[in-house]
Amino acid sequence: MKKSFLFCFAIIFTFRIVAQIPPGYYDPAAGQTGLPLKIALHNIIKNHTSVTYASLLTHFQTTDVQQNGNVWDMYSDVPGGVPPYQFLFGQNCGNYSGEGDCYNREHSWPSSWFGDATPMYTDMFHLYPTDGYVNNRRSNYPFGDVGTVTWTSLNGSKLGGCSDAGYSGIVFEPIDSFKGDFARSIFYMSVRYFTEDSGWPGSTMTTGAEINSWAIAVLKTWNDLDPVSQKEVNRNNIVYTIQHNRNPFIDHPEWIDSVWTMPTAIYEESLTDKFIILPNPSSGFFSINCSQQTHTPITILIYSTEGKEMLKKQINTTDQTVKSNLDLSDFKKGIYFIKIISINNVMRQKIVLQ
Repeated sequence: MKKSFLFCFAIIFTFRIVAQIPPGYYDPAAGQTGLPLKIALHNIIKNHTSVTYASLLTHFQTTDVQQNGNVWDMYSDVPGGVPPYQFLFGQNCGNYSGEGDCYNREHSWPSSWFGDATPMYTDMFHLYPTDGYVNNRRSNYPFGDVGTVTWTSLNGSKLGGCSDAGYSGIVFEPIDSFKGDFARSIFYMSVRYFTEDSGWPGSTMTTGAEINSWAIAVLKTWNDLDPVSQKEVNRNNIVYTIQHNRNPFIDHPEWIDSVWTMPTAIYEESLTDKFIILPNPSSGFFSINCSQQTHTPITILIYSTEGKEMLKKQINTTDQTVKSNLDLSDFKKGIYFIKIISINNVMRQKIVLQ
């Protein structure tokens, strides 16, 4: 009896140690908002320890296990109810002809969106064990709210026409209990691979590692609808011991609103239509042209990927079309961010110096 008690105490004590966010882990993000916060979080969680694709099946036995020891499959589970079936570890696919046959490795950010590249192909913060048949039905469709249902899984996940503003294509909608889990996975991927998305094919939901504006609105709603659960907290802690990075939006879901503010996203789109930056990439000289006349001063800022302001230039305009040349030939080669500010609008864009 005493031996059993000590064993249980050791497990609880170990879990509490693992469960803590490392002291100072998020210190560089303190007090930041918007793009500086995004950059700070990227620098904190980048360069994680990459695992092999084969090892995921073993890691799932600690990251995605239910209390009864079975696989925690978000495409078949029914929290608070009776799931239609459950998988034992070891029942991985294989062939399947319907739901309940086997589970496989689901890229919640489909691998075709990043060209099957590494290390994102095995990044555990967007990979989950899910029913192989449902995974196949989801295919590489974006997440979204379904209006016209064409198919429903046994746990209530849906496929069909999108009802969200800004998109009318086919989307996949998980059940409400797991919408936040997937939303925070997508937000993680966008920040983890910020500026590391060269050559990504993208999708109707994403442009490189950036999430398109219609999807930001959906995922933010899902984040609010389905708050962080103990399941996610536990998984975040365990993945940290494997990959040595964390999902900041599980630790701090409020940062989603701090990074992705809808007015900024709308302004970025409106200004992107007006301003053209060429050439990009460049060997050092950039030309900024505005396709419309402006009557207010324009401020141009250049930031490093660490968020350091490298250059500031103001253009005082009256009725003239904005045209400005930037000489960055003294800068080191690499990625920078340009921020163009008018009286009511803000545009941010990545520029490459090569």
